[in-house]
Amino acid sequence: MRQIRFEIVNDAVKENAIRQIREIQPDSKSPLIITIQEKTRSLSQNSLLWALLTDVSDQVNWYGKKLSPEDWKAVFTAGLKKYGVVPNLDKSGFVVLGTSTSRMSKSEFSELIELIYSFGAEHGVQWSGDTKLNEEFIKRWGQ
Repeated sequence: MRQIRFEIVNDAVKENAIRQIREIQPDSKSPLIITIQEKTRSLSQNSLLWALLTDVSDQVNWYGKKLSPEDWKAVFTAGLKKYGVVPNLDKSGFVVLGTSTSRMSKSEFSELIELIYSFGAEHGVQWSGDTKLNEEFIKRWGQ
């Protein structure tokens, strides 16, 4: 069976989803899975995230080290979710136990972006033109 997705934005779409579920013929040998979840982050949110991470990476030294945007992403996601750390395999360092931003809901992703803005304000980060363009796109188009 092909995958069917519904973005429930109004009652008509909700009713279409319910109708589709009612038409399913149950099969114990090939069961189907129905998942209801909040929509994950948008492409424009993702673009804003990387612009923010790049600005932080370019302007903030963290305990005497220059971190890459990818490193900052791990720092911020761990800070947001309050994840821990474990030793790496050869015990020469540590690994942050985090989460994938692609699996975050839009609201979780918004919390992550707000955390980065707050951190940037506390550390004097000047947001670049890329960051401002992405902000404006999200404000204008709600993505």
